[in-house]
Amino acid sequence: MSTGVVRDEVDEFGPEPEDRPDLILVVDDDQDIAGFVEFNLKMHGYDVIRAKDGEDALELMQDNRPDLAVVDWMMPRMDGVQLTERLRAEPLTSALPVIMLTAKSMTIDKVVGLTAGVDDYLVKPFDTAELLARVGSTLRRNKEFREVSPLTGLPGNARVRREIADRMKAGGEYSVGYIDIDRFKSVNDVYGFDRGDEFITALARSLHKAVTSVGPPSIFLGHIGGDDFVFICAPDQVLPLTKKTVNDFEQAADQLYDPSDAERGYIEVPDRRGNKNRAALVTLSIGVAQATVDGRTFADPRVVIAVASEMKKVAKSQPGSYVAIDRRRTVADAES
Repeated sequence: MSTGVVRDEVDEFGPEPEDRPDLILVVDDDQDIAGFVEFNLKMHGYDVIRAKDGEDALELMQDNRPDLAVVDWMMPRMDGVQLTERLRAEPLTSALPVIMLTAKSMTIDKVVGLTAGVDDYLVKPFDTAELLARVGSTLRRNKEFREVSPLTGLPGNARVRREIADRMKAGGEYSVGYIDIDRFKSVNDVYGFDRGDEFITALARSLHKAVTSVGPPSIFLGHIGGDDFVFICAPDQVLPLTKKTVNDFEQAADQLYDPSDAERGYIEVPDRRGNKNRAALVTLSIGVAQATVDGRTFADPRVVIAVASEMKKVAKSQPGSYVAIDRRRTVADAES
């Protein structure tokens, strides 16, 4: 494993999402209760839209995308359970969190609501503190769930950016590594996506093992999609972490190939004309950006990610698994 240098280019993660207040949909035919909920949510920084029943709510959501719905159980035309079932049946609203307002406290009633897909309950009468606590916790759980990769259980792009921003605010030294699997497409082409997923989960396990082996301080792991992963750690943890990851992953990957392919050291990938081309077994390319006391500093998470991405491209130009670490003090150093 070695190091290299390259100039910055575009951030592959895209722009930061626009900050805006969470939009809450309040659905209740009792205008006094709906007004009470709306007033208190707005007082604490949320945006609110109101509907008088389930059918009205569905019409509103044709032009609005709320982050959470607070829904009364008993309503005319379409009650809260029926509305929740409709929301869960539609792809665009299937993940919308729902808090049910109800005077019912019987266990069987809660089972009915949970079966329909309700996330939480507020039993009438409720006070402002409980309303805000349940809204806040439900939004937080939902956001955390959306940011986690269903394949690996690791946090995704938005959480990665926040972690880098937190390291910047804290000051001190840190490194950001960007990892992907070389020739991963050939695995999907020959073996199919299910086998490809096994390679991805193997890399996630190898990273977890390496983090445990290296020990404190805490190392952050993220999965930004496909075969791309990110780690954030102290600079002196980079080489022990990547060495352990590479060794463990290459051993695990050998077991995922068909035995005949693993033994001969390559797989045969058919092209569009039916010809078979040889593709070497997978390796890892790892690019690392780092902020150090006597070296380079960063003011934007996107710049850090762009540098790590460019260093990964340097690593891909080398044979075998390779780690390329950016050691510039400033951008100007690379241009002089």
